[in-house]
Amino acid sequence: MKLSQIDPHTRATMTFDWGTVKWFVQPDTTPGATLSFGEVVLNPGQGHERHNHPTAEEVLYVLSGSGEQMLNDEEPFPVHAGDVIYVPKGMFHGTLNTGWSPLRLIALYNPGGAEEKALAELDDYREVPPGSVPTFIRNLGG
Repeated sequence: MKLSQIDPHTRATMTFDWGTVKWFVQPDTTPGATLSFGEVVLNPGQGHERHNHPTAEEVLYVLSGSGEQMLNDEEPFPVHAGDVIYVPKGMFHGTLNTGWSPLRLIALYNPGGAEEKALAELDDYREVPPGSVPTFIRNLGG
């Protein structure tokens, strides 16, 4: 197998009402890969609500921002840059951005593949093609 550097601009971006996900490594796009590895950006005040991954464990690493993490339907706890969250297979969890700036996370699914396909089935999913930049419309409230 040829080893290669992965150019993020060659990967599509998943967009949702709550933020974006860009998968850098996936079984479908990276020869030999059995896990998925990508960056998640949660918009201020938004989150990825309670859900679970029946077939995969998940590891989250907080790159920047601040938020709250819920695990196993227990009280949410604060998360900040440098924190690592392990989510066992099947455990319900959710992440909320409580800050004014984006909450950036690295996400890893093991095994990869099924969970990203489930994200693509959500009602608010839209894909931004490789090489394009997602755009956001400011909500002025009301």
